[in-house]
Amino acid sequence: MTNPYIPNLTVIRKITTENEAKDIKTFELTFKDSEAMKNFKYRCGQFAEISVFGAGECPIGIASSPMDKDAIQFTVKRVGVVTTALHNSEEGTVMGVRGPYGNGFPMERLEGRNVVIVGGGFAFTTLRSLANFILHKANREKFKDLTVIYGARNPGELIYKYDLEAWKKRDDINLNVTIDSAVPGWKGLVGFVPAVLKDVAPSSDNAIAVVCGPPIMYKFTMPVISELGFSPENVLLSFEMRMKCGIGKCGRCNIGEKFVCKDGPVFTYKEFQRMPKEY
Repeated sequence: MTNPYIPNLTVIRKITTENEAKDIKTFELTFKDSEAMKNFKYRCGQFAEISVFGAGECPIGIASSPMDKDAIQFTVKRVGVVTTALHNSEEGTVMGVRGPYGNGFPMERLEGRNVVIVGGGFAFTTLRSLANFILHKANREKFKDLTVIYGARNPGELIYKYDLEAWKKRDDINLNVTIDSAVPGWKGLVGFVPAVLKDVAPSSDNAIAVVCGPPIMYKFTMPVISELGFSPENVLLSFEMRMKCGIGKCGRCNIGEKFVCKDGPVFTYKEFQRMPKEY
């Protein structure tokens, strides 16, 4: 039995600055041991623990698609000691990764159905993983219509601009990118994600909605989702912000009787409705 606390060694192959504030970066990692890379089998929506030696470790959602076979990506916002140390790292730096952890999105439930992806701000990371997985040429025929609604405070805070540009050129995705308030030069949608979702009004017929964003976005998005006719069991939520040790031992990720690291981070809205109201 392998020790779950010992990370695999990886090397930073590429660093991409995602936003104008330069506090969100995507780190592309390759495993030093090729067998470790083969054994790191994950699904969209899962996360891993990233170790910055000398600084500590933190849980981060996996931003790449499982279809990307030679590397994994993590998009990290600089908010504390570990993430700051990671942001100060350079390409070629050795770091640790253990995982993957959590349940991820139930891809078998999404196949053969319309998929509506709703994301806000930095929380778009694992949703990007899901979108790229669905859009991959080996997978696209397994899924029906794909609608993506993604919002940020302003254009400078939109991440994965290179993916957004590529998606715009495709005819098999309904992409809706919005910012909170109008700014000079912006030609896209303007408005908060819930309002844009209401305007786009994706059909709930044979569809599953996948939502990830800050808590305030959940508060105002879920009533719209319900108005559109999505049943609670056909809405998937990701509570990435609650991830902690990864294996349910530290007891800091729980919401009522649920451990986000093990039972989540993906829950149906129906499961969420049974959780403590104070969350």
